[in-house]
Amino acid sequence: MKTQTEIRLREALSYIENADPQQASQITSRLFVDDIESEEVFFTNQCCSFWINTKKQLESTTDLYEKGDRFFSEWKSFLSWCNVQSYIYKEALYAFQKGYFSDALTFFQGRLEDKEPRQRAESYRKAGLCYKMLGNFENAKMCLTSANNIYPNIAPVLAELADCYALCGESKFGKVLFREAFFINPETIDLDFLESELIECLVKKTKEKGYSNKYLLHWIPVYGVLSGVLNIKRELNAQEVGRLKQAIYAMENDLKDPSCDKELLTPKLLNHYFRLIDHFIITNEGDNRINEILIRIKILDTSIYEMYKK
Repeated sequence: MKTQTEIRLREALSYIENADPQQASQITSRLFVDDIESEEVFFTNQCCSFWINTKKQLESTTDLYEKGDRFFSEWKSFLSWCNVQSYIYKEALYAFQKGYFSDALTFFQGRLEDKEPRQRAESYRKAGLCYKMLGNFENAKMCLTSANNIYPNIAPVLAELADCYALCGESKFGKVLFREAFFINPETIDLDFLESELIECLVKKTKEKGYSNKYLLHWIPVYGVLSGVLNIKRELNAQEVGRLKQAIYAMENDLKDPSCDKELLTPKLLNHYFRLIDHFIITNEGDNRINEILIRIKILDTSIYEMYKK
């Protein structure tokens, strides 16, 4: 890359970081004419075009909640585009991420006083996610904690909060919250926005077993337990134990139906079995109850039983 091109490209990146893709595009378009072989200029220029088009689409969206959702769906579309490119200029990608989520954060900060609790909690969640994508983990934790306080025990909120703790080096809290999130409703968790090494390694290991889509999400907590990553246990209250046993009973009955989705029910049931065993261990309820659940695990999946017993 030519020296003058590099200088001007830095200027363009500065505009991108400050959420001004239009100004950056004017620079990169001229640079592309002068240095047509520069992959860095081409990639940066394409990023600007993507963002400019996205901003136009967002501005035409009158429903504020739909607009809020589109910030994240458009980012995922951009990442999908990046994944098929022959070259990615990482400095432009990071600048784009900073500018894009700074822009999104401004929008969500204006929604934090929404009167409807669920929408207010969702705005705090998305503001927290923006902060996390900007590397401001302390503010991200505060926003996500506020979201959980307003509307407790929503799986995506807990997963993103867990990710923040893990990114801050507080892995114990991260493990607790990840396990809760994946137990509550794994199918609502968006892996694209989880960045900590703790969860990325676990996702990679689970993918290597051949799982994808919703099956991947349900097997993640199972392999999290088996690998010792999600190894933090907590005692359940009487109501939680009751609901857990009812859920196990219902899933065991569902498995008797030949038309059931056994591939999905198996990890869900295993995750419930593991949770009940943890409770029995913490409350010292005796080996008999634990052994009873271990037998059920062995019947359900012998290979998982062998790994769990090691």
